[in-house]
Amino acid sequence: MFQRARRRLSGGYFMRTHEISRLKVYFLVILATALALVVIFGISRYRRIHAYDDIIAKTAANHGLAPKLIRAVIWRESGFKYDRRGRRGEIGLMQVTENAAKEWAEANGIVNLRKNDLFNPETNIQAGTWYLKRSISRWSNKTNPLPYALAEYNAGRSNTMRWAASDGGDPNKFWDGITYPSTKRYVRDILTRLRRYR
Repeated sequence: MFQRARRRLSGGYFMRTHEISRLKVYFLVILATALALVVIFGISRYRRIHAYDDIIAKTAANHGLAPKLIRAVIWRESGFKYDRRGRRGEIGLMQVTENAAKEWAEANGIVNLRKNDLFNPETNIQAGTWYLKRSISRWSNKTNPLPYALAEYNAGRSNTMRWAASDGGDPNKFWDGITYPSTKRYVRDILTRLRRYR
């Protein structure tokens, strides 16, 4: 009788130990799979984000802008997805509109620019950077033209001029005067991202 009870106890102990070992193996397999997915996702994201570094550096240098500014705009506009389409017809990495692309093409002597050409990362970055540089130049009389230029890039020239009309040259008053919450978020997000890139 004692022997039967001892066998049951030792068998139960073996069973519990075996089950615990099996659970440990399952846990380790799940943990290893999760870590592998995190690494794969991280590498994929890194490649996507840095796929355009050479184009950004070259284009930024051609326009006298910091590459990190272009990267911050691309991050906010498309999350580095070259095939992104906006709700209002914006296209590509920098979400360039058809009208902005036509202005860029005309200013640079480019003929027969098609809408689909804006899905080409180099074309898109060139057009978007040109447009941003033009906006910065337009607001160069301000102590800090960047918030004005970013607001123009996002909400258009006429809205930005309206918001700037009564700011007295004070960027804080300009900020307070922006009536579109989405534009305020847009400008804030890019300026914050820009500081992170420093």
